[in-house]
This record gives sequence, structure tokens and C-alpha cells, in this order.
Amino acid sequence: MSQTRHVPVMLQRCLDLLAPALEVAGPQPPVVVDCTLGLGGHSEALLAAFPAVRLIALDRDKEALRLSGERLAPFGDRATLVHAVYDELPEVLDRLGVPKVQGVLFDLGVSSMQLDEADRGFAYAQDAPLDMRMDQTTGIGAAEVLNTYAPGELVRILRAYGEEKQAKRIVSAVVREREKEPFTNSARLVELIRDSLPQAAKRTGGNPAKRTFQALRIEVNGELTVLERAVPAAVGSLAVDGRIAVLSYHSLEDRLVKQVFAAGAANTAPPGLPVVPERYQPRLKLLTRGAELPTEEEVAENRRAAPARLRGAQRIRAEER
Repeated sequence: MSQTRHVPVMLQRCLDLLAPALEVAGPQPPVVVDCTLGLGGHSEALLAAFPAVRLIALDRDKEALRLSGERLAPFGDRATLVHAVYDELPEVLDRLGVPKVQGVLFDLGVSSMQLDEADRGFAYAQDAPLDMRMDQTTGIGAAEVLNTYAPGELVRILRAYGEEKQAKRIVSAVVREREKEPFTNSARLVELIRDSLPQAAKRTGGNPAKRTFQALRIEVNGELTVLERAVPAAVGSLAVDGRIAVLSYHSLEDRLVKQVFAAGAANTAPPGLPVVPERYQPRLKLLTRGAELPTEEEVAENRRAAPARLRGAQRIRAEER
């Protein structure tokens, strides 16, 4: 599979946000963490743009690690690639003997490679086994979720993770069909979704299966649960003046990031104190006004950039000991 197809989303803006933290000269090279390595597009750009930095890159997908390992080989020992889920960042840094880092990047959601490899079952446009696990060595696949979860739980997942208004209709069709024969492949699910939606719902927003597939993927990989732990852990790993940039593709992901950043940038002192003690002062400074969106030109060149939302923050104080 060609790596040239993979276009990193909002690449220049991510580099610009992180640059002030990665261009500093010091006795030790600055360390940047790519928490979502994927095919290595952002990582390669970070190593090329900041010749002094050392990169630590995480991915739960072994195939992604193999492919990006080839891509990043020219950078030699400046790049350390680790098989880990991004909420394991504190343990990874501890193991590598890195107390604090200068930059962290998250590019959330499903990687181009996972979408492009038909047999992984992420894409609704091709028939494939309903798997959707980012790490195929662990956990249950999407077929098992569809075949075994209680109807009420499936409705909750489609509503919460897919923002699917027709969740009840889809789930009642799934439950009826799974009793005849368990689900194994994506084409049957796509067809069932098409058949169970009213005409009006099919006319808007692209492929009608998109929201259900997104919801299943988030559930299978525990993406929001992992993210709830990962973003605060990443903020905690930043040195003072270190910077974090997060690209999300889903309103729930973006809301989570927004909440963590807003809490870090808030003054937590009880009201009415004449002088605010250090321990109540904000830990973060927001670097983006709200969430930044990709340009129209970028979306025209790379349709996968369309839903992207970028937020950045800078560490301005150490934790109180």
C-alpha cells in the first residue's frame, strides 16, 4: 500500500503550534511525543522541521508501527516507536527515563491505513469482516458487539458515539436479523442500515452507514474512555512552556479536549481572595480561540480533513508539589 496517499491533516498548523516549544536550545534535545503515530506523516514532518528534536511515537496498531518504522528509518535513533495505547503515555515515558516533554501531538480517530485496508472492516464502502480493532491482538471486534450487546446498550452506543437519530430503528433491525444469522461482514450491515432508514434520512450527510460504523469503532476501541485518561496525562507530562496540539474528528472527542484545556486554563481560587496563591493559578494557556478548522483548500485536497478540529495549549506552570 502506498504511503504517498496519506496526507497528514492540518500539518503546517500543527507544526506552527508546537514550534516555539521545539525550537529551544538546551543541554538536552527537546522531546516531542506523537501519541497517534499512524502512517507517520506528522512524525516525519516533526523530525524534518525540528532537526534537534527526539521523537517518541505511540500506536496500538502493530502494522502501523511496522510501516511508519520504514518511513522514519532515515532519522535513525532520533525516533523511538512504542506499541502502546496513548493513555499509557506516563508509563512509556517512565520506562524510557524521560521525566518531561516539550511537545505532544494527538491526531485522533481512525488512521488512513486502517480505512484503506479493506480487511480491517473500518470502511463501509467495501465488504469486509466486521472487526474494527485498532490492535488486532486484543479485545472484541465489531461483529461481537452487534451480535451480543443488549438492544438498549446498542441504542445508547449509536446515539452517543454516532449521533445517530435513527438508532432505535437500526437496532431493532439488527436484533431481528442477528436472530436469523449472526453478523460477520460489513456489507450486510450497510444494506440493513439503508433498508431501515426513512427516505429523508438517506438524503443527507453522505453514506447512511457512516454514523453507525463510527459508533461501533469508538466502542470496540474504547476511544473516549482512553481519551478521558490520555489528555490529562499528556498535559501532566509537559514541561513548563511545553505545548500540546490535539486534532479531533468527532464532537465528543473535541468536547473532552476542550474541557481538559479549559480546566487547566482556569483560576481555581475560592472567590474573594485578595491575592491568588500559586496553587490556584492556571496551569495552561490556550493557544487556539475555540477549535480551529481546516481551510477550504485543504478539505478540497484531502476530504478526510473535513471534520477536523484543532486545539492547542501551552503549559505555563508546574504542578504544585
